[in-house]
Amino acid sequence: MAEMSDVFFVDGMRTPFGRAGEKGMYWNTRADDLAVKAIIGLMERNPEVPKDRIDDVAIAATSQTGDQGLTLGRSAAILAGLPMTVPGFAIDRMCAGAMTSVTTMAGSIGFGMYDLAIAGGVEHMGRHPIGSNADPNPRFVAEKMVDPGALNMGVTAERLHDRFPQLTKERADRFGMLSQQKAQAAYDAGKIQPDLVTVAIKNADGAWGLATEDEGRRPETTMEGLASLKTPFRPHGRVTAGTSSPLTDGATMGLLASGDAVKQLGLAPKMRLVSFAFAGVEPEIMGIGPIPSTEKALQKAGLTIDDIGLFELNEAFAVQVISLLDHFGVADDDPRVNQWGGAIALGHPLAASGVRLMIQLAAQFAERPDVRYGLTAMCVGLGQGGSVVWENPHYTGKKKK
Repeated sequence: MAEMSDVFFVDGMRTPFGRAGEKGMYWNTRADDLAVKAIIGLMERNPEVPKDRIDDVAIAATSQTGDQGLTLGRSAAILAGLPMTVPGFAIDRMCAGAMTSVTTMAGSIGFGMYDLAIAGGVEHMGRHPIGSNADPNPRFVAEKMVDPGALNMGVTAERLHDRFPQLTKERADRFGMLSQQKAQAAYDAGKIQPDLVTVAIKNADGAWGLATEDEGRRPETTMEGLASLKTPFRPHGRVTAGTSSPLTDGATMGLLASGDAVKQLGLAPKMRLVSFAFAGVEPEIMGIGPIPSTEKALQKAGLTIDDIGLFELNEAFAVQVISLLDHFGVADDDPRVNQWGGAIALGHPLAASGVRLMIQLAAQFAERPDVRYGLTAMCVGLGQGGSVVWENPHYTGKKKK
């Protein structure tokens, strides 16, 4: 009988994120190749992990079609040079795809069935726009299960502003501006680049180049500029391009291990998984999903929000993040939150984003031995939220000087 095990996030790497569409750097790059590059980078950085010991590869994508289909975990594992004995599968929970890849593999490790697993996600929103080839059941609307606007993420963000008048456009604009500034400051300080794997890219003229950093950043963003942006989801609305994550291409991968594997292979894990939870909410206001999922995850961990020393919250929309902060009594500009900026600046390749949050939290843990617990959380289309609580293995209990 297998014994229950601790689950560790050993390491994570990702491709730089590119703007989706014909002008984006990955327009001529296959989705599965992005996933493959992230796996290769991750395994090259962890040579002490025998490739044949990987028990499974779980890769998420929201639009599982074309070069983003064909049981991604298995096909990418083969293309990345893992032994044919390593199995793999695909997963879909829209924006929380990679997060669900991690929690699913964590369940298998925790139950003692797996020792080592790769979990991640990829989204090529240029080749596979959100909702492409989707055919929502007409009963959703005909039987009034959900409002038609529930299938448009921007409309759901506008509804958060409606429902919670204290979540003003100005607060959202300021949060969006700070995301851009924090992301650029993190780049300038060399915080983000170590976890990026370089990708060879080909432009429209057939010339080759290298993708080395996230393409969509706008550090020059100002409050005045944000105030004048159009509101594409509603006339005179409050959600703009400046307070939304851009359409993005990219892939992320994480390496998970059991306590036994960590000891046997002499690994130095970056985080220990404490608890996780997913929750459902009304699809019309999907952005509040991380509130109940975070409450559940904290309850399972026996912790409160005050125990969380670092937050990595996915910025699908600024209003969605500040709704969670408001609920838990955390200030919009609390220094614990998204220290290096978030998806508004870096991009949100739907199913890949969950592991980006983990990569950034892991890097911050290494700098902060005074912080014991961190949270990664995100909202999910059709009214869901996902949250994972992590423990810092570098924690000493001593305050940072």
